[in-house]
Order: sequence, then structure tokens, then C-alpha cells
Amino acid sequence: MSETKNNKLKNFNPYWGWIITFAVLMGFYFFSDSGGSKETEWREIREMLKKAYIEKAEVITNRNRIDVYLNQKGIDAYKEKTKQNRLSAPQLYFNIDKEWKADVKFSEAQENIPVGERIEPTYREQSDFWGGILSWIIPISLIILFWMFMMRGITKGAGGGGGGGIFSVGKSKAQLFDKNSAGKRVTFNDVAGLEEAKIEIKEIVDFLKHPAKYTALGGKIPKGALLVGPPGTGKTLLAKAVAGEANVPFFSMSGSDFVEMFVGVGASRVRDLFKQAKEKAPCIVFIDEIDAVGRARGKNVGWSSNDERENTLNQLLTEMDGFGTNSGVIILAATNRADILDKALMRAGRFDRQIHVDLPELKERQEIFYVHLREIKLVDGLDISFLAKQTPGFSGADIANVCNEAALIAARKNKKAVDRQDFLDAIDRIIAGLEKKNKIISKDEKRTIAYHEAGHATVSWLLEYANPLLKVTIIPRGRSLGAAWYLPEERQITTTQQMMDEMASALGGRASEELTFEKISTGAISDLEKVTKQAYAMVAYFGMSEKIGNMSYYDSSGQDMMFGKPYSEKTAELLDTEAKKIIDDAYQTAKTILSQNAEGLQQVAELLLEKEVIFSEDLERILGKRKSMARLEELGFN
Repeated sequence: MSETKNNKLKNFNPYWGWIITFAVLMGFYFFSDSGGSKETEWREIREMLKKAYIEKAEVITNRNRIDVYLNQKGIDAYKEKTKQNRLSAPQLYFNIDKEWKADVKFSEAQENIPVGERIEPTYREQSDFWGGILSWIIPISLIILFWMFMMRGITKGAGGGGGGGIFSVGKSKAQLFDKNSAGKRVTFNDVAGLEEAKIEIKEIVDFLKHPAKYTALGGKIPKGALLVGPPGTGKTLLAKAVAGEANVPFFSMSGSDFVEMFVGVGASRVRDLFKQAKEKAPCIVFIDEIDAVGRARGKNVGWSSNDERENTLNQLLTEMDGFGTNSGVIILAATNRADILDKALMRAGRFDRQIHVDLPELKERQEIFYVHLREIKLVDGLDISFLAKQTPGFSGADIANVCNEAALIAARKNKKAVDRQDFLDAIDRIIAGLEKKNKIISKDEKRTIAYHEAGHATVSWLLEYANPLLKVTIIPRGRSLGAAWYLPEERQITTTQQMMDEMASALGGRASEELTFEKISTGAISDLEKVTKQAYAMVAYFGMSEKIGNMSYYDSSGQDMMFGKPYSEKTAELLDTEAKKIIDDAYQTAKTILSQNAEGLQQVAELLLEKEVIFSEDLERILGKRKSMARLEELGFN
């Protein structure tokens, strides 16, 4: 019982005491003016004067008010209307203006009463007792409240928690996770795929658990590891798994948390973060999106030598060099823009390891699907490997989104479980957007779209190295009026012929419009953008042009300090000429294939107009078996 009482007292906020006191004082001030008397009007007082019910009347000159004291006869007659029944206190009052003549009014009201029995009003001023008290209590109260607020801020700041006090702005905002932290722990079992990355991460966890195993042979524990990879591949999830597995304190902070509008705050937060980490060693410090403060110095906007980000980075570099190798503090950081990080930050001794977290391959995607499908009700016998084959190039975050979208689609259709078609619809929606069946399209436009998409489908089907086509639709999705789904081959290198076939397939829509209608439309803008970039990459980056030769103007380091292009104007003209030649050759290939298979193109387009969606088996029936059908058969599409 006493413990509960102590907890209540401990949780009581002293600010409420001041608020209640202030409210009571204001209540006395506003409600004590009438002294418990009731407000009335002169008309009623005049009737009381005629009946001799009034003992006396006082004109309060500084309040423009008249207090009326009733005699015993008046109190008995008006006991239901009066609040005050004491003879010594006014029972009634009424307000007057400055021009109101009390003597004249009272004389006129008592003209029928003998002179010796008439009531003459008296005059006095009423002292403002509560107003005087409040005039000095309120300022003092405000000063005390402000002082308490300031002292509370100082206390929070001194506590090192960065709890939001005015003096804690330079304190670290890192979240601390340890074995006592609430919430579900993430382990390596929750991280599917990423086998190579997990091997290196698990070794770091082992360093913290059994440091003597490595130091006994003279080895040193790494100071830091940098997780590098595209967005959504699981870098932050890996860091959370480290926190769950290592069973040591884990400080988590975003790179943007260091940067503040106040000068010097970032450096102060870096110092405070490392101070806390050393006190809780062995521990792990995780900085997500480190490129927010780790950008290469000298490249920031403004070219200022006193830039806040650079000051923060300098302090971070100093702190990472400032603690010993065996202090038990390991720095983990994540970024998807490693090319813009400062070289001093990337060197060994700060981040000893760079762990690349790439997009998952087929087997890894299947494992990721298994993780995200644990909580989803599936139909019996759903082939998870089929879903993995349908999602080439998807990151772990994309796959999680596919699973969630499929569940939402199934729920929208009032299904009891999620089936294969729901997943296919979810993939289509994520890739191309939501279907817009109600979009108004004229017959001529629909016919143009059908032949455009049929051109893509026909060229990609008949070229050996183009990506296998899965389905084509002329139902608008997102910003596109039609769409085609392909199954890109997961390869590590690409040959010139493969790139040329892909470009010809992309230009098949424009070529089909020109051959069929003898005119072209704006519908090929995305195709033209794609092939233009690809052609310039072939010439300027991959050295796939005979006239340019084995030259590459690509800077993979991102540290190119030149203000102009790394080639002459003559070379630039040659690049333009060669890129245009490549595009022209691909376009001519597309036109040739479509001319030789004009009947098949027409059948595909008319079938699209009829069904709006066609699949690979429809193309095989019209155009024959594809040269590289082995790829589709291997993946179970035929």
C-alpha cells in the first residue's frame, strides 16, 4: 500500500500544483467582487425603496456599482431572490454608469416617503485586495516556473540521455538496445539470403562474444564494417540481427541525426555517442545512411571551409581513430551511395571491412519469400519457387511488398487464402501500377497501342537473345497505356549481341507503328529514352564501338574532380555518331523482323484488341516455338 502511495507521489507533476494555485487565486479575484450578493436592476431597487425594504445603499465609486443592504422585512420578502441573508453584508447590487445621479434617483423614488424616513446613498471606494495580490504573485510565479523549466532541462542534459532539454541539444540521439529492451528481437533467422554478408557479420558477433579466441593469435578486432548495397536489400535488417545475436549494447543512429541548425552540434553529438559507447563496451554502434555526414569533403554545396557537415565528419574521423583496437567498440554503418563517401572514412583502420549487400538471386529470393509468408494464409500447394522466378531484380523490401499486396488483393476479393493469381496481380501492380480500365481511349488510339505492344512482343519473341516475354496487355496501368512483362535472364555479363537484341525489342513498338500506319506517335518516349541511354553506355562506357575502341569514360570511384568532359569535342561528336548508328541498326533489325512476319504481327495485335491480355502460349501458337524456349521451359512456364 505504501509502495503504491510512493509511486503516486513520485509520478505527481509539481507543475499541477502551481496551475491549481493560480486557478484558485484567479477564482477569488473574479468571483469575490460581489461578496456573495446577487445582481439586480434599478427598477427592482426602486420598488423596494417605495416599500421601505432597504436599510442602506453604498455607491462604490471606483467600481461603478451600488451595494444594497436590505432590512429584516426586505430579507423576508425577497429571501428567494437573495443569496446573502446577513444584515451586515449587501444582499443585492446593480451596476451604474458614471453619469448616473444616485442622490437624484433615490429622492425621486422616495418622494411619497417622509423626509426623516428616506434612505440617502453613501459613497466610498473599495480597495482591490485580490487584484493587488495577483499583481505581484503572477510575475513571481512565472519567474519560478521558467526557472524550474530551465533547471529541468539542465538536469536532463547532464543525464546524458538527450531527453529534449534545452541544454541537451548537443547530446547524442542514439537509441540504445540491450537485453532488457522491449520488443521483438531480430536474429539471423529473420534475415533470408545474403549468405556471404551474414558470414562476415557473424564473425563480428563472434569477435564480441569471444575476443580472446582472436587476440590470442595476435589478431586485432576490426574497428568497423560498412554495409554497401542498393536500397531495400536488408542492410538495416542485418544490423538489427547483429543487435539481437551479439547480446551486447547496441547504439542505433541515423546520419541525419548528427546534422542540426546549430553550429557545432553534430561534432558534439559524435563525441557524446562515442563517450557512451566506451562506457558500455563491448558494444556496437550502428550509423544508418552515413552518407548524410560522410560525403567527400570539398564537394559540399557552397565550398565553405566551416561547413557543419565537414566539422561533423572531421570529429567522426577523429573519434574512430581515437579508441584502441581492443576497446570492444565496433562501428557498423550502412549506405547505398558508397561512391560519394570521403576516402578518409573508407580507409582501413576506420572501416576495415566493406560488406556488399546485393540484390538477391533466385535461391535467395525463394528464402526471402519463405520468411515473409510465415504470417500469410496461403492455399495448399502454392509453389514458392514459382514466385521467386517471377521476381527477378526484386529486393527484399520489394518481395515483402509483393506478399503484403497479394494478401490485400485476396482480402479485397473476399478469399479465405492467398493463391497464385493474387501474387501475380500484386507483381503486376508493383511493376506497372494499378489497372485503369475506365480510362477513356478512342478506337484509333487503342488500335495504335495494340500494334505498338504487338511490335514489342513479336520482336522479342523472334530474337534469340531478347528477354523471354511472359504476357502483354493494352489495359492502361499507371502512366503507361500498355505494358509487356519479360523474364530477364539473371546474368553477370552481357554481350554486344544481347544488348542489340534488347534494343531492337524496345524499338519494336515504334517500328510496328511506322510499318502498319505509316506514321509514328509519342507512345514510344520511354522506349527511346531507354535505348538512347543504352547506346551511349555501349559506346562511352563498355567500349563496344569499333571507331571509339577499347575506351571507357566511366568514373566508378565518383571522385572525378574535372569540371568538363574527359574527352574532346571531336570525340563527343564521334560518340554521338556511333550511338546513333547503334540505335539505327537496332531499329532496322526490328523493322526487318516485323516486315518478314507481318501476318503474325497482325494476328497478335488483333488478339490483343479482342482479349486485351495475351500470354506466351498465345505468341507460341501464332509465331511458333521460340529459339530460346529452353529458358521458359526451365522456369516452368510451358
